[in-house]
Amino acid sequence: KRGDAAVIYMPMIPEAMFAMLAAERIGVIHSVVFSGFGAQALAERAADAGARWIITTDGMYRRGRVIPLKPVVDEAAKRVPHTVNILVFRRANIQVEIGDYDIEAAKILEEAPPKVHVEPEWMESESPLFILYTSGTTGKPKGIVHLHGQYAVWIKFAFSHLVGAETPRRDDIVFFSTADIGWISGHHYGVHGPLLNGLTVVWYEDAPDHPDPGVWWRIADSLGVTHILFSPTAIRLLMKYGEAWPRRYSLESLAAVYPTGEVLNEEAYKWILDNVCKRRPQCQVADIWGQTETACFVTAPGSLNLGGFKYKYGSVGLPYPALQLKVLDDRGNELPPGSKGHVVVKPPLPPAFLYGLWRDEERYVKSYWSKFPGYYYTGDFGMLDEEGYLYIYGRTDDVIKVAGHRISTREVEDVVASYPGVAEVAVVGLPDPVRGEVLGVFVVPKMGFAVEPAKIAEHVRGALGPMAVIGKVIVVGKLPKTRSGKIMRRLLKAVASGAPLGDVSTLEDEAAVEEVKKAYEEFKRLLEEDHGPRGVSPA
Repeated sequence: KRGDAAVIYMPMIPEAMFAMLAAERIGVIHSVVFSGFGAQALAERAADAGARWIITTDGMYRRGRVIPLKPVVDEAAKRVPHTVNILVFRRANIQVEIGDYDIEAAKILEEAPPKVHVEPEWMESESPLFILYTSGTTGKPKGIVHLHGQYAVWIKFAFSHLVGAETPRRDDIVFFSTADIGWISGHHYGVHGPLLNGLTVVWYEDAPDHPDPGVWWRIADSLGVTHILFSPTAIRLLMKYGEAWPRRYSLESLAAVYPTGEVLNEEAYKWILDNVCKRRPQCQVADIWGQTETACFVTAPGSLNLGGFKYKYGSVGLPYPALQLKVLDDRGNELPPGSKGHVVVKPPLPPAFLYGLWRDEERYVKSYWSKFPGYYYTGDFGMLDEEGYLYIYGRTDDVIKVAGHRISTREVEDVVASYPGVAEVAVVGLPDPVRGEVLGVFVVPKMGFAVEPAKIAEHVRGALGPMAVIGKVIVVGKLPKTRSGKIMRRLLKAVASGAPLGDVSTLEDEAAVEEVKKAYEEFKRLLEEDHGPRGVSPA
């Protein structure tokens, strides 16, 4: 009923969208939990939200395999301190237990009268619309709260300008959102942005390289996709398979490509231009920036409603109207254009920013307003140029301090990715007794290429200078990633430093971690044999 909370734990199928929209219609606060999370993560979120319902499926498909979901929900429900009802849709048609507090969705639909109409609840604009939990690596997840009125108004406006919903071409727009609804991108790009503007949206349930690495491009051609959104990690995964796959398809309908969710490196940007846009001027690339807290993107290189994009490689565009972005040093002083530091927002905040953290006002103040009093702290490390374009180099946690020098992981990853034959790269900070930290570099070669760790180290030092002290360069066949495509850098750091792996419930392929371990052990063996550094830059 109105004001209750419900958790949605489902794969990317239409019923997941139906569940979100149905909850919103009757005034239920929904909290979508990524279907890759395990029972403990699901239970923590359901308990914190006070959810009385979990909406799920019997199972889901991933890379040709059936992954049961209902047993995960059953285990999570046991760990929630209050009674939880479970609404079960059928997707994989596998046998699952239906308990006393479980309801089959099919049974409800069979008993519902034809053409049933449910009158919408009229909500106050500042009523909570949804809670979305950030998946922090430590501590209790933060429940980001967004409100009915503020969220809807901002999403409709921002998305319209992003795709050109007020142009003569609006009826031709087909937006392909590859983002999972368990993340904020899946909410505003995959559901609310297109629908509030009356546009067509496309989802895909499985991995970007299943059943083959051409599946996204095949969908784009067959459905006349005009706009596509994806993570740079997904593109780097597809780059590994070479240029032949996207070149099989015309992709002539594409008008705009949006890499988002993390930093876009130069090699991936060039690959998109050459193989996805095929250097057509009618196909524009727009790297944009936003966070779970900001409800949607808040910087972009322009507006398709107002003539198009002016994209500058490396930047995520200009702040949208009234957003006052600043860059501060460690002491809280505002820095001039061209200086790197902490990205903050000077109040007043746009109304669509997070209303707060669910049932945790103290943590909201501590997380966003305490580090630099008088400024909203984004947690990102970046720079503003002379024209006001924002450059994001990663989270402040991703900045590695080597002998007092601050180096962003993005800078190093960009350099490594530019080396011939490199498909993917991840850089982490490793503890060092002398310098505090040194760089740990994990490299995935392109198919048919071999890369030498020592040459990678030389390449980095030649580009970034002696401050880029490399502790290890390890060549692997794959990197450990979550099912949403994010590289699990903390696992790489744990393997290389000998620390516990921690929670791996969201891992896409456990074999990736084993491969990293094996490569690291081989690396150590070679060091012992040679009595000297291999793949290690000299001190």
